[in-house]
Amino acid sequence: LKFDEEGIVESTRKLFSTLYNTYSFFALYANLDQWNADDAGVMPVDQRPEIDRWILSRLHTLIDAYQADMDDFDVTTACRRIEVFVNDHLSNWYVRLNRRRFWKGELSDDKRAAYATLHECLLVISQMISPVAPFFSDWLYRSLTATSGKHPESVHLTDLPLPKHDLLDEALLRRMDYAQHISSLILSIRKKEKLRVRLPLRRILLPVLDERFQSDIDQVKELILSEVNVKEIEYITDTAGMVSKKAKANFKSLGKRLGKNMKVAAEIIQSLDQEAISKFEKGGALSINVEGEDYTLEREDIEVISEDIPGWQVAFEDGITVALDVTLDDDLISEGTARELVNRIQNLRKSSGLNVTDRIHVKVEALEGIEAAIQKFGDYIRTETLALSLETGSTGGNMVEWMDGEEIGISIER
Repeated sequence: LKFDEEGIVESTRKLFSTLYNTYSFFALYANLDQWNADDAGVMPVDQRPEIDRWILSRLHTLIDAYQADMDDFDVTTACRRIEVFVNDHLSNWYVRLNRRRFWKGELSDDKRAAYATLHECLLVISQMISPVAPFFSDWLYRSLTATSGKHPESVHLTDLPLPKHDLLDEALLRRMDYAQHISSLILSIRKKEKLRVRLPLRRILLPVLDERFQSDIDQVKELILSEVNVKEIEYITDTAGMVSKKAKANFKSLGKRLGKNMKVAAEIIQSLDQEAISKFEKGGALSINVEGEDYTLEREDIEVISEDIPGWQVAFEDGITVALDVTLDDDLISEGTARELVNRIQNLRKSSGLNVTDRIHVKVEALEGIEAAIQKFGDYIRTETLALSLETGSTGGNMVEWMDGEEIGISIER
């Protein structure tokens, strides 16, 4: 019996806040639109947007793995799978990327599909967590089915649905994994270099390991660029001179297999040149001979480390290398400042109780870079904030938080 009480408690505790916030988001807009779980007009799954099909594919992959874990009495692993799904996929990716679909005014077919997709995810999660969180799961289930006459009274009277294998789309899962992974690497570089996400950057370089990789990335390219605020992706097939790589043995993976030959094998791996590393990445396997014995090494046996190149920052993880152009110019800086201004003005609109359609006049304190941003991107700022006028000048002492701990004066008038 594999039972880690402390691990289960921690996993379910992390789930509660994220799951509650996700449900609250869903309930807010579903109630406004008077949508309910018995909506018979929702389009079939195969006709829904790709992001809906992706999260449902993820959900039914999770059901399959969850049932195997629970059949094996591995409750801890099952709970952690749910935690990863809710935090990384449902909340931080699906809901965040689809907020505008829920914000739209009319109850369109696309919006109904978004409601139905999110509802199904939340409902199944309530069923999966019911063995370890019986009260919270029942509250969530009852809340989701309150307007429905087709569901049992309690989550504990339901059967967990079987995984729908026709919804499992390996190609879709693969390319969305690439999008998540690449975005995460780029955002980690931004964080390390202290480059705010609202500050646009020019380029991402992606070494291409095979044709399928480039095809997959092309299908999620716009999503990645929007997520990390970079203007373009460029592919390279030869990283020589652009990305310097070193190979390092994964002792955890190889130790048991190689035993006393581990030290010599590690030296062989460390001595691999750029060409050999490139061939290994493309082929996914490497044959070596140690003390007369042949070994075939797979991707998980060798860690490939990428080093930074001048003007770029490089990140590498799980076989994916990204290089981010971190060089800034005046246009990029001004565009970033304009985006920051839009954010502060929109926050002021909200805190001032303005209606979303109200037109405003805006005055901004002329801090360094503000006038250049207004001159180059004034039309963008006015359009985004519904401003009839945008000027620098006295703001009457109305200060808001700005960048790097500073404050800036901004005033708006209906």
